Amino acid sequence: MSSTPISVIITAYNEAAVIGRCLDSLLAGASPDDLEIIVVANGCTDETVAIASSRPQVKVIELPEAGKAAALNAGDAVASGFPRIYLDSDVILSPKAALDLARALTPVDDASAPLAVTPRRELNTKGRSVVVRGFYAINSRLPIFKDALFGRGVIAVSRAGRERFGVFPEQMADDLFLDSRFTSAEKREVNTVVSHVETPKRTRDLLRVQTRVRAGNARLRAIDASTRPPARSSWLTEVLLPKPWLLPAAVAYLTVTLIAAHRAKRAKANHWGRDESTRTGA
Repeated sequence: MSSTPISVIITAYNEAAVIGRCLDSLLAGASPDDLEIIVVANGCTDETVAIASSRPQVKVIELPEAGKAAALNAGDAVASGFPRIYLDSDVILSPKAALDLARALTPVDDASAPLAVTPRRELNTKGRSVVVRGFYAINSRLPIFKDALFGRGVIAVSRAGRERFGVFPEQMADDLFLDSRFTSAEKREVNTVVSHVETPKRTRDLLRVQTRVRAGNARLRAIDASTRPPARSSWLTEVLLPKPWLLPAAVAYLTVTLIAAHRAKRAKANHWGRDESTRTGA
């Protein structure tokens, strides 16, 4: 392990409902020598800055305008440690989990280590609408997640991994951008660390999120030819055909996908559709 602390960069746009529990989890038993926690509040009009500033060992940067790429770049500019963890503000990560991710990036006995790692994801669909549960019944089985960094809200990169790129581009698909910097052999899922992903509770929130994801992915692919291409038919060939009993779920998945794709074509470049249904106080 490096003698410098692990840098954790958290971007936050009006995250007063969740930023406290995110930071409290990271700070639970953490030493300043272990973690350097940086919160980049961008365009916030709520209590995000006040809540983050009230936590010890947390460095807060405030940007006047909303923008995740600018926030990530601002966090990187002041971060001093490696490995570097990019963490969504609505995700819970313990100090032990952060250390486990860092260890997974450390070579052992001269063996090559991955350049980027992410936790295993577990989707919470309890109490969700039928459409949301159906969508994630397919989504959770998509083979693309076997070697992907996205979909967890947590990505850790080593120093060598961070050297793969300069700055985050002005696009919304930051996780797809990071994922595309590395080959499958250079990425790894750390099974001992779990990212508990809260799925949208309502169909309209799911559509909002999927519209943003598809719009951001399309814009990134338009400016960066090295971006990972979509696997458009894998839901059919690798999920539904081997498991035909998932047909009702596939109908929900396909319906949401088509509607989101249509809306994505009309979405504004700075539109940040997110799930508000799970952004409630702990």
